[in-house]
Amino acid sequence: MTDAASRDGAGRDGAIDAAELRCRTQELLAARPVADTDRTDFLRARFDAGLAWVHYPEGLGGLGAPRSLQTVVDTELEAAGAPDNDPRRIGIGLGMAAPTILGFGTEEQKRRFLRPLWVGEEVWCQLFSEPGAGSDLAALGTRAVRDDAGDWMVNGQKVWTSSAHVARWAILIARTDPDVPKHRGITYFVCDMSDPGVEVRPLRQITGEAEFNEVFLTGVRIPDAHRLGEVGDGWRVAQTTLMNERFSIGGMRIPREGGMIGPVAKTWRERPDLRTHDLHQRLLKLWVEAEVARLTGERLRQQLVAGQPGPEASGMKLAFARLNQEISGLEVELLGEEGLSYDDWTMRRPDFVDFTGRDAGYRYLRAKGNSIEGGTSEVLLNIVAERVLGLPSEPRTDKDVAWKDLAR
Repeated sequence: MTDAASRDGAGRDGAIDAAELRCRTQELLAARPVADTDRTDFLRARFDAGLAWVHYPEGLGGLGAPRSLQTVVDTELEAAGAPDNDPRRIGIGLGMAAPTILGFGTEEQKRRFLRPLWVGEEVWCQLFSEPGAGSDLAALGTRAVRDDAGDWMVNGQKVWTSSAHVARWAILIARTDPDVPKHRGITYFVCDMSDPGVEVRPLRQITGEAEFNEVFLTGVRIPDAHRLGEVGDGWRVAQTTLMNERFSIGGMRIPREGGMIGPVAKTWRERPDLRTHDLHQRLLKLWVEAEVARLTGERLRQQLVAGQPGPEASGMKLAFARLNQEISGLEVELLGEEGLSYDDWTMRRPDFVDFTGRDAGYRYLRAKGNSIEGGTSEVLLNIVAERVLGLPSEPRTDKDVAWKDLAR
């Protein structure tokens, strides 16, 4: 046992506890004073000390501690004014790529990708959806063909790719066997976005900006060493990504009156001239629902201590989309003519979505995408019905049909 562990007490069974984490965090701060340490150097040192994801294995940014103890570290570092890793900018890497690499990557892949991902030195994007495979993702047609050297040549098109314009790496699923049913012929890869065969084009949205992209892959070479999981097992690997994506969207940790409900409640308190009885009743209803969703997210995070997100995360994401759209609609109605004004139509390429730092018109428009991104609400309703409530599944006539024989 280390001096720190004997002083502040890892648990009797040798497990890391809260006191030990506080001690290690203070040792990091003493060795890397916040005021005198470069931001990136501090984040690297935090990762190496196992204080990035405390529940990850040692050597991979963690200490094998319970996931619930991450708040101990975060609270200590926030109080000291330590820099964070700008999680909104690297959210896809943190919320989707990292747990998939941890679950299915080789030891070499974990050590190569996880540290720069968490530190924020390398941004990630997600190459899943296609023009003909959105809600029915397993119908994807991007092809990966193995060459004589054992590597893969990829050709196809992906769409609705957030952060592709700033990403260094992408998580990619592609079809490697068209002769089997659609769910079985998919393989999961890590794609180098700097490859000359990768072309990123902006997709301008209703907000005026281009946060999303379409990505064309032409003769992109991916070494077999960048394959995650077995050949043909990509759908199973992708489920880890998708479940974590839905949790990262719908289950974010926020304070009371955090998220979309905060600006509306603030406006209500500061602008009594805008109040009506009807709007008051609707605001109260949505405030309660937002609080229920927040507390449900806390409960789900506690359940995650024992493993990966399950289908319950789909329910959280459903609630997130519906609430955001109803709350933003109420905010526009509350503000009247002010809520209809939206002056910033600049063609920008933001690194991340900022719901609360913009005006009500932006929030109203951008929230429309919440019921599409991360799985459409219709698909998520099916998941909740079948996997949470145990209801009969919908008939699927293409379940046992080879992908190449599917109607398109």
